[in-house]
Amino acid sequence: MKIYTKTGDKGDTGLFGGERVSKSSDRIEAYGTVDELNSFIGLAVAEVKDKKVKELLQKIQNELFTVGSDLAAPETEKNTKLKIVRVPEKFFTDAEKSIDYFEEKLDLLKNFVLPGGSKSSALLHVCRSVCRRAERRVVKLSSCDKVNKNILIYLNRLADLFFVLARYENKAAGVTDTKWNI
Repeated sequence: MKIYTKTGDKGDTGLFGGERVSKSSDRIEAYGTVDELNSFIGLAVAEVKDKKVKELLQKIQNELFTVGSDLAAPETEKNTKLKIVRVPEKFFTDAEKSIDYFEEKLDLLKNFVLPGGSKSSALLHVCRSVCRRAERRVVKLSSCDKVNKNILIYLNRLADLFFVLARYENKAAGVTDTKWNI
């Protein structure tokens, strides 16, 4: 199978179900940003030392493929017949459990912290900010098209999880979070 198809050479792309849309459409922006987030998570996985964090990030990467698939397949009658896997509630309830698990191991947060510290923490902060952008893109898409509500909830929880993981990675590396000085 060839990687290049030449079907997008004029600036459009195909969604699941066959519909063609502009590569600048809100839908493509949304799942393209989810894909970008997944790539940054891959970079974080390469730097994270903690086995539990690494496994969790790889699980999230798989879940984000489901998010991308869900976003690439508008909820139409035609796509219902394709049996597209949709983002379930379990994605965000699992994220909540992970937040609770890792947050329990951290000191109580009393100040805003600046992104940074260890390299893995800094990368997880990048993941958090890209996740927030993906969330904004999905919100924009949902203002003009139907979107699975679980996607927004999941991305919201996921950004919080990246924040907690970034703090956890700093603690594991013996690096103090940098407080925001005003």
